[in-house]
This record gives sequence, structure tokens and C-alpha cells, in this order.
Amino acid sequence: MSLETVPLGPTGTKVSEVAFGTWRFGRENDAGEIEVDRDRAHELLDAYAERGGNFIDTADMYGEGRSEEYIGDWLAERDREDFVIASKIYWPTREDPNGRGLNRKHLRRQIDRILDRLGTDYVDLLYTHRWDDDTPAEEFMRTLDGFVRDGKVNYLGTSTLEPNAWKVAKANEIADRRGYEPFRLAQPRYNVVNREIEGNYLEMCADYGVGVIPWSPLAGGFLTGKYSRDEEPPADSRAATDQRFVDSYLTAENFDALEAVEEVAAAVDASPAQVSLAWLTRHKQVTAPIVGARTVDQLRENLAACEVSISDEQFERLADAKRA
Repeated sequence: MSLETVPLGPTGTKVSEVAFGTWRFGRENDAGEIEVDRDRAHELLDAYAERGGNFIDTADMYGEGRSEEYIGDWLAERDREDFVIASKIYWPTREDPNGRGLNRKHLRRQIDRILDRLGTDYVDLLYTHRWDDDTPAEEFMRTLDGFVRDGKVNYLGTSTLEPNAWKVAKANEIADRRGYEPFRLAQPRYNVVNREIEGNYLEMCADYGVGVIPWSPLAGGFLTGKYSRDEEPPADSRAATDQRFVDSYLTAENFDALEAVEEVAAAVDASPAQVSLAWLTRHKQVTAPIVGARTVDQLRENLAACEVSISDEQFERLADAKRA
């Protein structure tokens, strides 16, 4: 079954109901190994496209630029117009005072490097990867608007780790007053256990007509069901070596929410990961969650979430499993 298409937030562009995230492409782990090399990346992109997927998410800093390069090589053998490509900009790329952030010098340098690595004249969606309190919003909104006017970018978005509703609202108010392109999409962390955007941030998105494209829809793997409340984490899992992950996710409250996910999964004959993704695809404010994978089998399992149907009651049960 092919993925369905949905509107890209408030825009007229159509994207797949699940986006494919490529943060592992070209990423070097602590052992110096590349997690997903070029050949594996192309296998994953092929598998996503075979399911009708068209919405590919990357960033200038993923794999130190290798993610964009892998995607660009893959796109070179296909019709670029068949795909909606999103990238992000902010993180350091040079050892100099202006080599990071949202200052005009950094933005103008990086947009050309992003396009060069992707082998395209434009990206469909450009996010600010984080907020830059050292650069006035007037400056970066005008610079980003220039990218849209020049045809290098179609739409603007903003990604965040910590909810920053008032900052996004302020930037969009500036854009409205000056006639600049506003942020039309937001990419916050959101899943069954990470609910910090509920309240002001989601309310801001609804009020300003900003679409929501969540990252970390499986809470870093916690919602796959691989962890147990009463057992040690698997030796090859993230929790086995990352104490911060343990402190953030392996909590009694989160395991209570996971149990609700597992019970719904058993009722609908699906995996916990699929139910967690289905909860997001059914959410009225969510455009498309971003899923990643190391293997084709993992990707196919995640994409199969689009075939999982949960009832209104089951949706609300998961919504109530952990409130912000």
C-alpha cells in the first residue's frame, strides 16, 4: 500500500503522511564507523520511494554534510520534481565567529553549500535548526525571505528542542508587518512521552496557521518496546551506554505510558512503534512525523504504521497516558 499524501501544513504542496529523516546518513559513531553509508542510504531512499514516499528531511550538519551529499547523488538519477526536500541551517560549519547561527553571513554562505551538496537549485523547505538569540529576528527573517524571493527556498520552517512559542510568534509578527515570508512549518520534538509542546506551543501553531512536523516520534527508540521496567536495557541499546537517555526516558511515568501503547498495540495487532506513529498521523495538528531507520526492514515496519487504524477511544487513551 502506498503512502497517502497530505498538505504540507498550510501550503498547497502535498507531501507523504510520513517523512523520512536522514540524520544517520554519514554519521560517524564513537568507534569511528559510519552508521549509514552511501550504499545503505540509497537502499533506504529506494525503499521509501517504492512506498510512494516523497518527503525527505535532512540538515546541513547531518554527517558533516554527507547526508545531503548522499541524497544529492540519489536524486541525480531521478526526477527532482517528484520529491519534497527539507533541510536545516544553524549549527557551526566553520571555526570563526560567524560560522554558526542565523546571522546573515552564515545563512548566505550555507544556503549555497546546501544546494550544492543536494545538487539542486532549491529546497522545498528550509528550517532554522535552532533559535539564535544573538541575531535579531528582523535580520534573519529578512535574509530567509530573500532566499524565497530568489527561488532558492519555497517555504520556511523552524525546528526546536525546547518550546519557544513566543519567539516564533514574534518572528511571524515581524514577517507580517514587513511583508516577509513567515515560518509556515515547525519541527518540534513530540511523541507519546515527550509532550512539552502541548499548551502554548501547539496553541501558537494553531493560531498562526503553522504546520507541525514532529521529530523523535519514537522517543529515541523508547516507544519501540525494546525496554522493560524490570529488566536491564539490552546490551546493544542506547540505554546501555547513555546515562542521560536512561534518566530522561526510563522513568516510571514513561513506562506507564508505554504500557498503554503496548496494550493498544496488542488490541490492533501492531507493534508499539507502529501505534506510536499512528497516534501522531491521526493527530489533527500533525502534518507528518519524521521517521528514520538503519535498515530497510526497520523503515518498512515504521511505514506500515500508516496501515494501522486506532479508534477515537484508543487515541484519547494514548493522549491521556501522559499529559504535559
